[in-house]
Amino acid sequence: MQFDDLCMRLAIEKAWEFQGLTYPNPAVGCVVTCRDKIVAIEGHQKAGASHAEVLALVKAYEEISNSRVAFDIMDAKSAHAFLLDLPPSFFCECTLYVTLEPCSHEGKTPSCALLIRRLMPRRVVVALSDPIEGHGGGLAILQDSGIEVKIGVGAREAQQLIEPFLIWQKRAFVLFKLAQTLNGKIGGGTLSSKESLRHVHQLREVCSRLLIGGNTVRLDRPRLDSRFTGGRAPEVAIYSKEEQFDETIPLFGIDGRGVSIGDDLSFLETPSFVLVEGGEGMMRALSKRIDWYLLYQTPRFSTHPLGYGLEQNLRFLHSERKGADLLMWSRAE
Repeated sequence: MQFDDLCMRLAIEKAWEFQGLTYPNPAVGCVVTCRDKIVAIEGHQKAGASHAEVLALVKAYEEISNSRVAFDIMDAKSAHAFLLDLPPSFFCECTLYVTLEPCSHEGKTPSCALLIRRLMPRRVVVALSDPIEGHGGGLAILQDSGIEVKIGVGAREAQQLIEPFLIWQKRAFVLFKLAQTLNGKIGGGTLSSKESLRHVHQLREVCSRLLIGGNTVRLDRPRLDSRFTGGRAPEVAIYSKEEQFDETIPLFGIDGRGVSIGDDLSFLETPSFVLVEGGEGMMRALSKRIDWYLLYQTPRFSTHPLGYGLEQNLRFLHSERKGADLLMWSRAE
């Protein structure tokens, strides 16, 4: 494997750690090397916070200078100001590997392309140009400044990485979350590790709406909040033909949360991020609408009878560990 390919693969792997959590932004990863040594690997973590390139450049500074910055590196404006105040040649021996074209526009955060142009690294290697019309221009800024730019390294993997971002530009990106044992059982109490539960709550915190089946609500009496992260409780849509529910079920008692009940799924046509938590009935009802599946596989067997009694071929996209569990992103084939 060539060094450029290796570095881009590391950037893509890092971006997957924050897949979905950056909504409505895409998942992006960045690697910085200095004299062919990897000095930083970072990913964009949250919309409105520092982008992957900025986080990686700050971490590269710390590694190269053997010192630590005193500000919050997630604060994009502070991070940009710090980097711009460094000696002009500080990153001149560095190469940046970025999974997506550095942004040229300024929104909640300053432009990464303008920052990189000022810092003048030796090379910038990019997997994909920005696919959103009117959002490009970052590559041209870098090329016009005299920085060596290489485009297309790891493009196929990077394209797969930003698929949710491309979908939620047009309609709802529908992610079906499920947790099961090694023998495919989904009942019998909490199955997931603390790390998996925290990840689910992170997704709940950023999603546009959480969709759940009426039978699951009645049987499990869930809370469906984000208490493990301290974030906002998501809006909840209960998919049910019957509108009568026990109002003492915990999900109805969350202040400031909206709960809708019905079998109208027209909201899935609106650009958004919809997280689905449910059983076999919910999976069947959404069989043609689910974009990706997120599986938390726990390392245990169970005699519980409840599972998903249907057939569906999946293609694995990415996997990683969450405590004792294996987390797997996949798409229906």
